[in-house]
Amino acid sequence: MGGVTDSGLAPLPATDRPDVAARLRDALLAASFTADGLLDLLGAPAYAALARSETVPALRATRGDTPLETLVRLFLLQQPAPHARVAAVLPVEEALDSGWLARVGGDEVAATVDVRPYGGPGGEDWFIVSDLGCAVGGAGGIGQRDEAVVLGVGGASTTLAGITVRTPVAAALDLGTGSGIQALHASQHATRVTATDLNPRALHITALTLALSGAPAADLREGSLFEPVRDDETFDLIVSNPPFVISPGARLTYRDGGMGGDDLCRSLVRQAGERLNEGGFAQFLANWQHVAGEDWQDRLRSWVPRGCDAWIVQREVQDITQYAELWLRDAGDHRGDPAEYQARYDAWLDEFEARKVKAVGFGWITLRRTGAAEPSVTVEEWPHPVEQPLGEAIRAHFDRLDFLREYDDAALLEGHFRLAAEVVQEQVGLPGAEDPEHVVLRQHRGMRRATKVDTVGAGFAGVCDGTLSAGRILDAIAQLVGEDPVLLRDRTPAQIRLLVEQGFLEPVV
Repeated sequence: MGGVTDSGLAPLPATDRPDVAARLRDALLAASFTADGLLDLLGAPAYAALARSETVPALRATRGDTPLETLVRLFLLQQPAPHARVAAVLPVEEALDSGWLARVGGDEVAATVDVRPYGGPGGEDWFIVSDLGCAVGGAGGIGQRDEAVVLGVGGASTTLAGITVRTPVAAALDLGTGSGIQALHASQHATRVTATDLNPRALHITALTLALSGAPAADLREGSLFEPVRDDETFDLIVSNPPFVISPGARLTYRDGGMGGDDLCRSLVRQAGERLNEGGFAQFLANWQHVAGEDWQDRLRSWVPRGCDAWIVQREVQDITQYAELWLRDAGDHRGDPAEYQARYDAWLDEFEARKVKAVGFGWITLRRTGAAEPSVTVEEWPHPVEQPLGEAIRAHFDRLDFLREYDDAALLEGHFRLAAEVVQEQVGLPGAEDPEHVVLRQHRGMRRATKVDTVGAGFAGVCDGTLSAGRILDAIAQLVGEDPVLLRDRTPAQIRLLVEQGFLEPVV
């Protein structure tokens, strides 16, 4: 495949020259054009500023003519460089011939795409390709964008990559692949990766990202979400950072899905169930409406397909004015004609008012295909800090669901448990009081939850090291506090279940 040209956008490098991509990769690595190399060169403030689309600090830090400075100015800052200087770092003629570089001015060359170093979870040196000026995804407000533009890595992309369950699988599907970051991650633990996108330019850029990162090629298919997937195809992992923005119309392909309200996210979740193999996971980022007179949790429960466990976490809620302003700024509308900006703002509010939407929620949706007679659906709000990556914590959550389904209260009391790593106990009460008002168990890993427990619950958790059964521990506690052991055994399983479900206690099987 040669270079691709879209209306208003520059031609892209060719994808039929893997030899050139490999030589470019070698040259970039030789010059330490990596995430660590950039941090060393630029320093933390300038490096962080780049993630906010602010280039002045990086320009000031790359005034020299070392190979790394040349590459930063060329690929990250989109500054032309003398042909001779670039030739000392890169295979410049091959890069020009295959479209990675273009001649400009007299004897200078310029990059045709943004190439940004990205550190993989295992220390891999990867490169994310995107359109010029669009390396940072999300609400960067990087001017007016063409509807077919392909963004790089933003906060949403890294959030999804961090929450994805990373067990080895045969087949993975990335819906709405964009610049290819999710497909790149999946290539490390999936035998076969399929990636779809409505925008053919995104598929082309995904191929460039994979090639430049030294990753296996993916099966790239043009079309919206599941449309390019055959009826008989199923997967062990489905991931999507879809165009979830709830907007009046579909101005920008990368963020506006074109369906009314949150219908795109609802449709995506509902269709995923039948595409999953038994035990397979589907994980999405999504927006959802908070509608007057409707419980938002019930709304999301109605999205979950049959035969799937679900864990849905609302991370943030914005009122409709905040939400409209966020995405109008993302499009750069606030920098244009004030009257046009006001008209678009009005259109957003008209759309929300017509649907009786009071606010919009953002969060994560994880499905797991299960053969259980009664699948579990958990919908919760958790706006607090978490520890990424969370993929292992999410997998463990569903493993614990399986355990709790299989064990009734009698079996639970025969079970053995251990306190999860880095759980601490906090006692809350007035200074000098003999007894605390309440006791809190707090996690310092994963979801970083905190939960109140009574003295029995605190004592039970503190003793759990996997050696004694739950029943024997409760009998010992009953003797210490002078309580009837039978009554204590009757009332404690519910508290044990909660501690297991939330990850404070781990079953020892």
